[in-house]
Amino acid sequence: MRSDASLHGDTVRDGTEILIGFARTLAAAGLRVGPERTATFLSAVDALHASDSREVYWAGRVTMAAEPDDLPVYDAVFAAYFSGRTRLPRRPAARTLTSVAMVMPATDDAPSQGGDEDSGETPPVRAKASAQETLRQRDLARLTAEERAQLVAMLALLRPGLPTRRSRRPTPSSTGPLDRRRTIRAMLASGGEPGRPAHHRAGRRARRVVLLIDVSGSMAPYADALLRFAHVLVRHRPVSTEVFTIGTRLSRVTRALAQRDPDVALADAAEVIPDFSGGTRLGEVLKAFNDRWGQRGTAHGAVVVVFSDGWERGSVELLAEQTARLRRLARSVVWVNPHKGREGYLPVQSGIVAALPNVDHFVAGHSLAALEEMLEVIRDA
Repeated sequence: MRSDASLHGDTVRDGTEILIGFARTLAAAGLRVGPERTATFLSAVDALHASDSREVYWAGRVTMAAEPDDLPVYDAVFAAYFSGRTRLPRRPAARTLTSVAMVMPATDDAPSQGGDEDSGETPPVRAKASAQETLRQRDLARLTAEERAQLVAMLALLRPGLPTRRSRRPTPSSTGPLDRRRTIRAMLASGGEPGRPAHHRAGRRARRVVLLIDVSGSMAPYADALLRFAHVLVRHRPVSTEVFTIGTRLSRVTRALAQRDPDVALADAAEVIPDFSGGTRLGEVLKAFNDRWGQRGTAHGAVVVVFSDGWERGSVELLAEQTARLRRLARSVVWVNPHKGREGYLPVQSGIVAALPNVDHFVAGHSLAALEEMLEVIRDA
């Protein structure tokens, strides 16, 4: 690689800063990465004289992926953070880690350094987050193949804060009301000697989340991304998350989406869905859900999320009746319409008009950013 990066319009960033940023991103994704492991990672990169991203990958994997379950998260974070384009330039063995540089591609609007070496101005550094932020705002139906691959990695980084409910079973705590039973048991165990009083607080349990994803023809451009999103939620809380697809038929895909690998999970789900990219009969399908699942306990006290654009070929009166029934069963009904995020959208579709009176939250779902905002709505529902 040529040492004069300015001839290519590239911007050089200090390698230590970027490596520490990578460690912080792993910590934010849920890995137990503290100062000691970060220091070990930096030492490993320095000892290896790492000159490309593959060497950095293995240095980080050995030092910061503590358990087998950490590996998928580590791989996703590495792919999203470096995006396969970041490289470490070769350097002499005698140089220290603080002098490692990483070459980042320049943006189109970044000024070229080819003839401005004497200007004394430092060109702006392309922030990795800026490209990711742009992708977060893009419409899921208009992504290129490369952008879809990046979206898969970004979805893997989601750590959804799903809703909870109060539990009858208290939880031990350092503060709060006196836990008489635990305090007396501790005294008996110590021969009657009084000790530090035990306390407890109200416990919390996961609230069930039910996802109903429209896979009809009008929703087909969003179906893959929404099913991958559902896969993240199922993997995060497999016991309290249920996923169904709706169109002309109701299909339960929870078990298929429980697979660890998202591609395998979607392939298994595709075998279960007989009406993909077909018609839309929301009223009939919601009635089937209420009869078979909702009335029998699945929707009781749950947050039910319907992903649909509201196009209805069946009876809108039946749809209004069944959404009202669903509202009585569930704690909250959230309707996610990808078209709501588009400028000038008006909820004039017959299905939306029939369902809206029985919906607690009507939100957009056209982008990753919109889905993240929708997760906040679910958490607070």
